[in-house]
Amino acid sequence: MAIVKSKLLKQLSKNYPNFLKKDLEKFLNIILKEIKNSLKRTERVELRGFGVFSTKIQKARISRNPKTNKKIHTPEKKTIHFKMSKDLFKILNDEKK
Repeated sequence: MAIVKSKLLKQLSKNYPNFLKKDLEKFLNIILKEIKNSLKRTERVELRGFGVFSTKIQKARISRNPKTNKKIHTPEKKTIHFKMSKDLFKILNDEKK
């Protein structure tokens, strides 16, 4: 099951009933926007206890269309790399701290 923004907002409003839902939505939007902007500037985003987001450059290369077997040029592009924290790794693998 994937978590979507609306379910995350619902969970936040349930956990923090003293905050208005629209304020929580603004807060979440600000956080996500700042993460996106930092990655766009090729800066590293570290969320302690969760992991690190960073960008990597995928080099330009010659690819192949599997349907037609024709060679095509794929330009250089940025990709997002995620490395989970040790704490998250331990939680996912049921290891004790």
